[in-house]
Amino acid sequence: MSMDLYCVMGNPVEHSRSPWIHARFAELTGQSLHYDKRLIPLDGFATAVSAFVAEGGRGCNITVPFKFEAAALATHTSERAMLALASNVLTFRDGDILADNTDGAGLVNDIQRNAGVDLQGRRVLLIGAGGAAAGVLGPLILAQPAGITVANRTLSKASELVERHAALALLQKTELTAHDLQGLEANFDVLINATASSLSGAEVPVAASTLKPGALAYDMMYGPAAQGFLTWAREHGAVARDGLGMLVEQAAESFLIWRGVLPPSQPVLAELRAILR
Repeated sequence: MSMDLYCVMGNPVEHSRSPWIHARFAELTGQSLHYDKRLIPLDGFATAVSAFVAEGGRGCNITVPFKFEAAALATHTSERAMLALASNVLTFRDGDILADNTDGAGLVNDIQRNAGVDLQGRRVLLIGAGGAAAGVLGPLILAQPAGITVANRTLSKASELVERHAALALLQKTELTAHDLQGLEANFDVLINATASSLSGAEVPVAASTLKPGALAYDMMYGPAAQGFLTWAREHGAVARDGLGMLVEQAAESFLIWRGVLPPSQPVLAELRAILR
């Protein structure tokens, strides 16, 4: 009997833990599927998607650098993917390509449920204005923090992202502002690094004075890449957390979209942390 086929597409993709995560979700929920990882040429995303659909593929996760292309390729786009202009989940159904973005839900679920930090009424600093930041800003606003500052090296990119989310922020009564990386005011409750600074080994792009004592400092990267950020956060009195929980939680949301079943994310996250320790 053939299994339903899913995959993660990216470049690079060899490091991806998504196949392991989805295999565990399938085991724990009694679902029958096969999930692998595919390295896609930088100029070959649309061709790769077509080939995967021709193989009978049911859906795929999208990682760097194809999230914007994935959203543009879709015939139907969810509200959160439309707001982000980026997609990390494609579903193939009856000739249609459905795009969604579960990154923000994954981040918020990890912060609130796994880290135990309620975002409502907090002051949040989101560093970066690229695809990673775009994917999470909408769900962060829906968690109703008192304010979110989007800080980016290029202020115009931060301003563009803020403008796109201004109506949603107004509806949720969340103050939403754009800023460059210099001169940020101090005492944020939650700092989220959505830049690639950790991946390249660069210094944290903001001053430690932005952190309130005991603040949550969260890096979307995980594993060795996140260690510099985590050390920096602990040295400055913050609670440090990497993005492994976000990875598992966004995968759980993807699994729900594809299979109609929400898998148990917390035990899978605990298992994965033990493996990577």
